[in-house]
Formats: sequence, structure tokens, C-alpha cells
Amino acid sequence: MTDLNNAKVLIISSAGFEQSELEFPRDQLRAKGATVHVATPDGNAIKGWDGDDWGDSADADLKIADVRVEDYDALVLPGGQINPDVLRVNADAIAKIKGFVEHGKIVAAICHAPWLLIEAGVVEGREMTSYHSIRTDLKNAGAQVVDKDVAISNGIITSRSPEDLEAFVSKIAEEIREGDHARKTA
Repeated sequence: MTDLNNAKVLIISSAGFEQSELEFPRDQLRAKGATVHVATPDGNAIKGWDGDDWGDSADADLKIADVRVEDYDALVLPGGQINPDVLRVNADAIAKIKGFVEHGKIVAAICHAPWLLIEAGVVEGREMTSYHSIRTDLKNAGAQVVDKDVAISNGIITSRSPEDLEAFVSKIAEEIREGDHARKTA
């Protein structure tokens, strides 16, 4: 069991993340006592997407390539259309996601971010949800697709959209408290 005051959470993102899907988990998990770091492809700040235009920037703590999976309890993957599409062709990002799954760490993806889980090859046989436009992608990759605010499959959490953020973060906190999840990688 991990106390949130001792928990370390990593958010992996590129520019074009859905503003609320990075900021809300980052800020809420910090408010609950967790240490939250943001990793980006080059270790520099990234700009979000808010509504129909560019939003605010988010500071980065490190480069994705420099992430040590064993230093963290959980991984959060914000959505938006741009961010996961950019990251799913980033070898470092996909390797880190696979590493989190292989080490039994909590992995949480919202909106379009399950694209990253598909690319990492970790969705087959798992109950998952996502933004409605990519549910066919999840199904074609072997996931059992559901339409609800939060789906969880042995420590891998997925949610549909910004409207689900409270339930998403609540489930992340609950799963961190449970600790690592022994699992097959898919």
C-alpha cells in the first residue's frame, strides 16, 4: 500500500495535450500529496490545446528518455488529438509506457491517450474506454470496449473525456493506494 504523500506520479506529454487532461490530474494529485513530474520529448515546457486554440504552457521536469520507471508509482497519459498522435511514434515514450506496464505500475490514459496503449501493445483482453472516435481502434487492438466514465483492468485505467476527470483522478488515487499490480503485459 502506497500513501499518496509518498507517491510519485509521472505525466508523459507533448505539445497539443488537452489542457484540462494534464492540468487537472497534475494539480489534484499534487493537492492530495503526491509528487508529480511532467516528462516531455525534449524536457522543455509544452503548450496545451484548449477548446479550439492553443492554451497555456506546462513546465517540464525531465525528458522522456531520462525517465526511470522504477522511480514512479503511476503514469498518467493526457489526451487531446495532437499529443497522443505525436507520442505514439516516439520510441522513448512507447518504451516507457511498456516499462510501466511490465513493472506493475499504475497506468492511466484519458480521451485519445489510449492510442498510446495500443501502440505499446498492452490493450488486448483488457476492459477499456476512450473518446468515442477511437473506440474502434481499441476494439481492433483486442480491448473489451465499454462506455463508462472509468474502466479499470488490473491497474490500467482509462476514461473518455474531460467530463470524466474527477472519476479518473479518484481512481488513480485509489489504485496508487493499492500499490503495484502484478500483470501480464498483454
